[in-house]
Amino acid sequence: MLNREAYDRYVAAFNAKDYDAVADFYVDPPLMTFFGVEIRSRRALKDFYAFLHDHVNESVRVLNFAASETLTAIDAVIRVEGVKALTREALDAQGLHGFFPIAVGEVQEMRQFIFYTISNGLIARVECALAPL
Repeated sequence: MLNREAYDRYVAAFNAKDYDAVADFYVDPPLMTFFGVEIRSRRALKDFYAFLHDHVNESVRVLNFAASETLTAIDAVIRVEGVKALTREALDAQGLHGFFPIAVGEVQEMRQFIFYTISNGLIARVECALAPL
C-alpha cells in the first residue's frame, strides 16, 4: 500500500530530484501515461524528470489523499517555476507535445488528480488529469 507516510517519502524524493529513490517506488518496468507522455522504463522515468527539472523547479502540494491496497489517489496542486527557458521547440524535441513552454521566472500552478495503481506495494501505473484551480 502506498499510504500517506510512504507517499510523503515519495514526494520528498521527487522534490529533492532524487530520481533513483523516486524510481524505487515503482514496479520495473513502470507505466506512466499523462499529457501525451508514456514512460515504460526506469531509465525513461529518470531521463524525463532530469530533462524537465533541468528547466523548472517543480513541487507537489497535496490537498486530498486516499489510499487502498490497489489505488492511491491524490488531489494536488503542482507548482512549476521556470529556471531555464523551456521552449516549444525543446519540448517538441523531447516528444512532450502536451506540455506548455515556460519562461525563466514564470510560475504555473495546476490542480491535478493523480491516480497510482498499486501492485505489491509499488506503483504500477500513473495517470493524471487536470482540473481548474
